Amino acid sequence: MKKGGRYKTSGLIEDSFEPGSRGRVLQNKLGITGKRAMDEIEAREQLRALNECLVRYERGHRFTANDICHMHQSWLGTVYEWAGRYRQVNISKGGFSFAMARQVPILMDQFEKGPLHEFTPCLFSNQEEILHAIAVVHTELVLIHPFREGNGRLARMLAVLMGLQAGLPPFDFGGITGRHKQEYFAALCIAA
Repeated sequence: MKKGGRYKTSGLIEDSFEPGSRGRVLQNKLGITGKRAMDEIEAREQLRALNECLVRYERGHRFTANDICHMHQSWLGTVYEWAGRYRQVNISKGGFSFAMARQVPILMDQFEKGPLHEFTPCLFSNQEEILHAIAVVHTELVLIHPFREGNGRLARMLAVLMGLQAGLPPFDFGGITGRHKQEYFAALCIAA
């Protein structure tokens, strides 16, 4: 397995790093070599894509696997060649292996027919049901990890959209750093 950035990977094009980035920045359309610059671009593009999603997906929308791909493409399509397409590499993080790449299309189909169909639109009558629905969808998407990069952030975008469907104010995930990020990962593992 090749070690690259935050993940250990084995595979194809998604394993390529931008020349001059010292293996810290994935190959990208913009020629960005600095991690901080890439983080800023990804954050800016995520906000833009979330705003597009707010217009595109109405309150009563039932999300699909194609919507998930479209959201990823809308967000990272100007940055990465493979944005919006399921990953072709196997990845692991901290000793945890995500779904094998060849299983991702099957798992995303099951995700669409299962949790996405059951829990979106997120129009439940009480807060406990709403939070359960968002937690299940969020956890399942992160565990499948359908894309090479951006899965957690994409799952959080979807959680925001589901929360808005339910009439909640937008979630603030800004505090997920440092120790809190490790707690977030632990909670995902427990939920699995």
